[in-house]
Order: sequence, then structure tokens, then C-alpha cells
Amino acid sequence: MRIYHLDPEGRPFGGFDSLSRQLWKERHYLIAAMNGGMYQPDLSPVGLFVEHGFERQAISTKSGWGNFHLLPNGVFWLKGGRAGVAETSLYLRERIAPDYATQSGPMLVIDGEIHPRFLPDSDSLKIRNGIGVDEKGRVQMVISEAPVRFYDFALLFRDQLGCRNALYLDGTISSLYVAGTSRRDGLFPLGPIIAVIGTVR
Repeated sequence: MRIYHLDPEGRPFGGFDSLSRQLWKERHYLIAAMNGGMYQPDLSPVGLFVEHGFERQAISTKSGWGNFHLLPNGVFWLKGGRAGVAETSLYLRERIAPDYATQSGPMLVIDGEIHPRFLPDSDSLKIRNGIGVDEKGRVQMVISEAPVRFYDFALLFRDQLGCRNALYLDGTISSLYVAGTSRRDGLFPLGPIIAVIGTVR
């Protein structure tokens, strides 16, 4: 599993097809992928982005408008074959120094608790996608098939998937790629992309 953003020429991949073509040149192939965090109009990450151990975009601790700033937000990280989701302030305290990381928000589940700002009777229903890590260390990547409220989406991660920490990735632009199926979303341009890859043998 890796997190991608720019191609070798320094341009955002922008979608699954261009990433898949580049991976093939490197004798890898795309197994599954999902949009991996919020981004600016130029497709650059809004918050922290780490690739190959290098911090490409600094972490954001600012409050502001929109879902990213519905604090607490958090970071999905990969290091040495392990994965985790941490609330932003905890991530900073632990000094994880990941191989790959992307920041998004809000957190869905924080140490087993639903985000305090989520309402069980909210009328905000959207397609949503998110990511969590369960008690066995397995990464759970989820996209809803129908519009769903934040609260119910968070319950899925906590109560059905066993994730004590889970992170919201995005809503309207939520996109998924799954090899061997017809699922290859390409309606919206993408910033960071979380991908599971294989090696051509």
C-alpha cells in the first residue's frame, strides 16, 4: 500500500488511469485505490502529505471552514509495513516519521468514540469514503453505495469493522478503483490517491 500524488514529471496523477499507466511502466499494477484526502483546486493536498519518507506538504493545525477543519481531523499513515490512523495532535506528539501519510478530516472514530460533532439525526446525506485500521492491523477502505450521514458512516467503522480510529476522506468526489471489476470511477479529478499495488512477475 502506498499514497501517490505526483507523476515523475511533477504533475498530479489526477486519477486512477494515469496512475495505473505509470505503475505498469514500473512493473507494478493497481489492485485497488481510493481518493486519499482533501485537496486544493490545483490538486495539491490541503494538509500533511508524506511520500517515500519526505514531507511534501506540511501538517495543518488550523481551524477553518469545511469538513477538513471539522476538528479533530487526522492522519492516515504507513510505516514499515504497518498502518495507522491518528488524530492530528496525537500524530504530532508521537512523531511517527512515516513512509507515507495523508491528512484529512474530520476523524470519524477517535479512540472508540464517534466524533462529538456528528448528529445521529442529521439531514446531511452524501456519498462518503473513509479509511480505518482494525484491531488486527488491517486497513479498511470504505465507500458508501448511497448517501449516508457522518454518524452512521462512523458507526460502520467502529461497530462493524472494529476500527478504534477512522478518518473521513471526502464526500462528493469519493472515487474507487477495484481491479477485475467494472468499478473504475473517473468522474472527478483527484489529489492524493491511496493505492494497493502488486508487482509484475
